[in-house]
Amino acid sequence: MAPSAMSGRASPAGLSLYLALSRTPHAVLDLAGPFCAALLCQGGLPPAWIILVGGITVFAGYTAVYALNDIVDYRTDRRLFESLGRDARGGYLDAAGIRHPLAQGYLTLPRAVLWFAAFAVTALIGSLLLNPVCAGLLVFGCLLEAGYCLLLSVSYFRAIVNGVVKSLGPLAAAFAVNPSPSPWFLAGLFAWVFAWEIGGQNIPADWHDAARDRQTGARTVPVVLGPARASRWALRSLAASLVLSVPLLALSPLTVAPVFWLAALAGGALLVLPPAVRLTRGLADADAAALFNRASFYPALVLVALVAFLIVRHAD
Repeated sequence: MAPSAMSGRASPAGLSLYLALSRTPHAVLDLAGPFCAALLCQGGLPPAWIILVGGITVFAGYTAVYALNDIVDYRTDRRLFESLGRDARGGYLDAAGIRHPLAQGYLTLPRAVLWFAAFAVTALIGSLLLNPVCAGLLVFGCLLEAGYCLLLSVSYFRAIVNGVVKSLGPLAAAFAVNPSPSPWFLAGLFAWVFAWEIGGQNIPADWHDAARDRQTGARTVPVVLGPARASRWALRSLAASLVLSVPLLALSPLTVAPVFWLAALAGGALLVLPPAVRLTRGLADADAAALFNRASFYPALVLVALVAFLIVRHAD
């Protein structure tokens, strides 16, 4: 089937296709998680070379992993578009631009693999410069991401794999600034990111695809547990992430002043809890998309609070 037939639009071209393959708007927001981890673990700003190399590495890593997701899911997504057509719903951050351009035929598989490989190698080189542990976490994350995709029709427990993958970026950032971070800090960081990913990203993202997934035999949390239970799990996970942020921010080497971690807690609660509650009450696709969109900004909100604290501390 030709791309124009599947999409109902004129074929786009250029860099926008590759950015859509890697879901770059979403990936850029995800960078806030590793930046938070680096500040919290370092206890302040890392050296300039770590900021430069780390910034390039983490961008390349997220770009590669998101592209890998579409590459591994290529045949499944292709069959979905051919049988059910293009999902024309808007207002969903992860569908900004052309969703799954590889599956829709806008990109060839060799070009997509080349894009992935270029950024994966860049991320690998950067992570080796920072800390070999970071390189190991990158490779592990890519393997887990491929496994996550392959489990689509096997088990909804694949969501756990997704939570682990998203947590590896911040964990790598911690090792980039500190060769021997506290195991307690790493455990708290992992739990904070994991709970946010499950409640604010994985469940609402799979909810957006649930109607189509039911027709293809996919086993995701919303499909297997049903809308009511899935929405409650999303709310519980986000509440847990907010609670976990308190000891993480208060007890980290950064020693964030109470007013700032309280601001991050209150701001995060206002950002993610209202749409999560609305989802439990309305169970509407639009509510799930709104939750995903707003929860995507939560790490960035925490990063703003941390940067504000550093500015105030430096001024004093």
